[in-house]
Amino acid sequence: MIEAVIFDMDGLLVDSEPFWRRAEMKVFRTVGIELTEDDCRETMGYRLNEVVDLWYARFPWQGPSKKDIETAILDHVESLILSEGVPLDGVLETVKSCAKMGVKMAVASSSPMRLIKATLNKLGITNFFEILHSAEFENFGKPHPAVFIHTAQELNCRPENCLVLEDSFHGMVAGLAAKMKVIAIPESKEDRYQASHLLLDKMIPSEVITFISKN
Repeated sequence: MIEAVIFDMDGLLVDSEPFWRRAEMKVFRTVGIELTEDDCRETMGYRLNEVVDLWYARFPWQGPSKKDIETAILDHVESLILSEGVPLDGVLETVKSCAKMGVKMAVASSSPMRLIKATLNKLGITNFFEILHSAEFENFGKPHPAVFIHTAQELNCRPENCLVLEDSFHGMVAGLAAKMKVIAIPESKEDRYQASHLLLDKMIPSEVITFISKN
């Protein structure tokens, strides 16, 4: 029985993945690394420090520290979300429908807590969530399941009684590894997402609620 729904954030609640790509391409260009959009998609679902570590390992730069680059990217993404961020189709309806069902709700994201709070405030849905949890507080980010496992613990729910809503492949893998049900809502439907319990083109409130009711 599903007792809790755990939402990812980037690309799931808000169409922020393009913001991350814009920010990463702009900031990494300042240290001589020319990233493409596909390069940025390679790290979807990773924590920001893991993204910076990856590109530093491949193309070490001189000058700004890795922390400086992280901060610059985060500042730019937050600015874009606050100025351009809107909820993705079906998000507000799904959140409100889950609340009416009485299931617990949480956000578990690879993004820093600062960005989670800013995004939920921008969308006006902060009060719907019992728990906000960032992978910045974990030893490992997605696809490691730690962020989901610890969110379930904070919700006082067994992992098998939790449903994860995810858009990234790494997030889907993390949810499955945590022994949770997973609904995948990726940017592009690829065969690898068939591993999820339900694959949707977009967030459809009726589909999510039906899945919860049947499981």
